[in-house]
Amino acid sequence: MGSAPMHRDPDVLIIGAGFSGIGVASSLDRAGLSNYLIVEQGDGFGGTWYWNRYPGLAVDIPAFSYQYSYANRTSWTRVYAPGEELRDYAEHCAQRFGLHDRVRFGTKITAAEFDEDGHRWRLETDQGTTFTPRHVIDATGVLTQPKLPDIEGVETFAGTTMHTARWDSAQDLAGKRVAVIGTGASAVQLIPAIAPEVEHLTVLQRTPIWCLPKLDGPLPQSVRWFMTRVPGGARAARLLSQSFVELIFPLAAHYHTTFRLATVFESSARKYIRDQVHDPELRDKLTPRYSLGCKRPGFHNEYLATFNRANVTLETDPIERITPTGVLTRSGTAHEIDVLVHATGFKVFDPGNFPKYPVRGRGGTDLERWWDENRYQAYEGVSVPGFPNYFLMFGPYGYNGSSYFNLVETQARHIVRVLSHARRSGASLVEVTPAANDRFFAEMLRRRKRQVFWRGSCALANSYYFDPHGDVPLRPSPTIETMWRARRFPLDDYRLERVTPHISAETVAA
Repeated sequence: MGSAPMHRDPDVLIIGAGFSGIGVASSLDRAGLSNYLIVEQGDGFGGTWYWNRYPGLAVDIPAFSYQYSYANRTSWTRVYAPGEELRDYAEHCAQRFGLHDRVRFGTKITAAEFDEDGHRWRLETDQGTTFTPRHVIDATGVLTQPKLPDIEGVETFAGTTMHTARWDSAQDLAGKRVAVIGTGASAVQLIPAIAPEVEHLTVLQRTPIWCLPKLDGPLPQSVRWFMTRVPGGARAARLLSQSFVELIFPLAAHYHTTFRLATVFESSARKYIRDQVHDPELRDKLTPRYSLGCKRPGFHNEYLATFNRANVTLETDPIERITPTGVLTRSGTAHEIDVLVHATGFKVFDPGNFPKYPVRGRGGTDLERWWDENRYQAYEGVSVPGFPNYFLMFGPYGYNGSSYFNLVETQARHIVRVLSHARRSGASLVEVTPAANDRFFAEMLRRRKRQVFWRGSCALANSYYFDPHGDVPLRPSPTIETMWRARRFPLDDYRLERVTPHISAETVAA
């Protein structure tokens, strides 16, 4: 891997300073495993919320759930927190947990290779430094690298081009002709936010999105009083919020054959479209042909109604190419624009994103290739056989669709249990056994038959939930089960080794 200068090495290196990195770092501290370093490509804490700053940005589950259970905030201004408040919460938590002295910003990991003799990882960076920690925790997430559309001429556009995940706040859209490519979750928030200020907005839609009303609004003073003055008030608000989140995704998606909640929600979504969109032809274009639940839905109170505006055009004719002055569709319609916005989401299962850097384990096995050959899988969403001392915060079949913070806390609990077990045993290597991984993967595949994703119409959804193998590596489990298993999985599912001390020839001769 080259001869870059070495850096003083921690026992654990955490890649990523988003909420996953912050959460697992604080968990390591509470367990007395404080010899760690966080490495982050950006210049601040927050991860997704550091990179995404587009107008209208907000979380899509209630803020009472979108926070650590051990670091409750009661000062949210809205039921669904806006992006700037989540960035502030990330910074607040980093200060509270004392992480600023243990992070290296502006540093991107470019390669990782396991040293089988020394039981250490060797990680290269774009800064020319090299780390050799004993353990690595990948906390980079999957929704971080912007995905640009593969459209002819996209590089020839002479106006301003932006991606929602790399928004240029210095650009003033007032009075401009703007085109937005995409109608996913980011576009659902962006489009209503910019429509009132632009001269004209053209929305280029390939696949419509199901959109449901959002029970949002300024947080009433009475709720703040309840959470801060009533004993257990904040905990009660979180429990109520968690129950709501559990109902709308984990139960609806993973237990579709039992509860049929997605069918109920789809009926509500159809009515919502009828109520919000005036023109029948436009209404039809905005109605998905796939079943609700096949892909991530949107939640917004103004998105659908925005298409009633005289200065908004919905274009469903496929894009032929981008020209220096705008967008040309397949039927020959030319949209002249000043600003082109890519609301085209993120690389998820694209090559080079999962993982975001080459990872070579035992015998030089490449992790991306291993997943390509064996399908995406990881024991409890955390560990992959053949990659010792390497842990994932967002591994396949780890996330069940509830609050992301539940994933962070359960994965961190799993990792802390394993590292504490290794420390007690004096082990320098810990690796999940192939048998344990095979057992878990078989269970995940067996249980998925209840999920909503296997309805025939999902083939029309163009959903990033589906990987190249046709699997949906979301965990088909209720949230309480993920919490229980993080505390109870058999530690014997991991095998331990101690590094063999090097014995010189002189010592043998003596």
